[in-house]
Amino acid sequence: MRSRTPAPGLLVLTLALSVTTLSLLQSLVVPILPVIGEQLGVGAGAAGWVLTANLLAAAVLTPVIGRLGDTLGERRVVLGVLGVVAVGTLLAVLTTSLPLLLVARVLQGASYGLFPLSISILRRELPAEKLTVAMSIVSSTLAVGGVIGLVVTGLLTRDGGDYHHPFWLGFGIAVVALALAAWVLPAREPNATGGVDWWGAVVLGAGLVLLLLPLSQGHTWGWTDPRTLGSLIASVVVLAGWVVLQRRRTHPLVRPQLLADRRMLVPNLAGLMTGFGLFASFLAVTQFVQVPEAAGYGFGASTLEAAVVYLLPGGIVGVLLAPFAGTVVNRIGGQATLLIGAGSGLLGFVLFAVARSTPWVVVLVGLTTQLAVTVAFAALPALVVQAVEPSETGVANGVNSITRSVGSALASALIITVVAGSADATGLPSSGSFTIVALLGAGSALVTAFVAVWGLVSDRRGGRGRRPDDLAEVERACARAGEWSPVSGIR
Repeated sequence: MRSRTPAPGLLVLTLALSVTTLSLLQSLVVPILPVIGEQLGVGAGAAGWVLTANLLAAAVLTPVIGRLGDTLGERRVVLGVLGVVAVGTLLAVLTTSLPLLLVARVLQGASYGLFPLSISILRRELPAEKLTVAMSIVSSTLAVGGVIGLVVTGLLTRDGGDYHHPFWLGFGIAVVALALAAWVLPAREPNATGGVDWWGAVVLGAGLVLLLLPLSQGHTWGWTDPRTLGSLIASVVVLAGWVVLQRRRTHPLVRPQLLADRRMLVPNLAGLMTGFGLFASFLAVTQFVQVPEAAGYGFGASTLEAAVVYLLPGGIVGVLLAPFAGTVVNRIGGQATLLIGAGSGLLGFVLFAVARSTPWVVVLVGLTTQLAVTVAFAALPALVVQAVEPSETGVANGVNSITRSVGSALASALIITVVAGSADATGLPSSGSFTIVALLGAGSALVTAFVAVWGLVSDRRGGRGRRPDDLAEVERACARAGEWSPVSGIR
């Protein structure tokens, strides 16, 4: 077991490959949800849970993994997560059962904890002067892995290929990342004592399932059916109970003070809406372009065309612009940057609502909406840093990550329900359902813009907020202090 700090380049390579596993497994199912439904013989709504289950697991498991990283040490937890992800991906490769595939996707959801764990390791092991570049490289792999996932999935499932094939790639990368992490990552003493709030995780998961289940099944059950209304009411009760439970825990899953902190309202609402907008764009574009032209709309695109022609340009632009987005944040501030991103997202969704009849417009839709996400993801950490004290940045960023995952899960369940619920006797969704999806996406962009403007006005009236020039100093201070823990914030 390595105890000395490895060479910075080797450490960054190891963590970047681990984070690539996360982004690859997140994106590879997006273009092939129709293929999964067809090959498993299930409807679009049921197939949609292949994506939703993964995002739901991420929302619940990320804080648990963060707390485990604090109490057991990051190296041990990274290895454990990669092992679980490898097992889950192997299960996805081998099974032809939807329930087992959902179990596999839940296990893969543990991979979302790899990014905050990686940032925590970098802050612990690298000097401040090398940290910014290292963080940029590891962060950029979130986009790179997504691009790889889209392209490889398209290539491996073209001409009706088996949906299992892309998971083989995910399994291979997970195994290589596990072996490299076992060789490279240093062993360090844990940063905190105490236990994990397992009950908090269970109650949070139950509340989110009760919220997402009626959203995904409402078109089947009926929106006024007692099961739908009962689940929604139960979700409110359970999630309210979860907040009460967190207040009574010595080591809560999420520190309750930050749940009610007005300073975090802007980044958390923006994170929720950005996560929603990300998957609204992905799902709307991929499903729309694959509709046969005989339906009177759509382009009859193959899975490969949907991934490469319509989603890849936005992914490439995101990769290229991600380093510059950080510079923009430092120059004009997180609120203004977030407003720019919201404007880009609003433009894309409005275009999709009113002018989606030609392929180049839909390509532009994918590009502008993904650009909005890239810009927002650059602004959100700065907004979190601005909102809280340096000692709280770890838990605050963890809470913000949870809001993004919840937003993505909501988008997945709701949008797949809207599209699948509009299917006619031929099984094809109506064109109007995509207009509804576009309006939902535009609504998420408008909410993001509103909270950004509200934050700007509030800061100017109250004289609050650090100047953008101070953010680098806060970041360096956090690096030296070993802050930005995965989620728990306990150091």
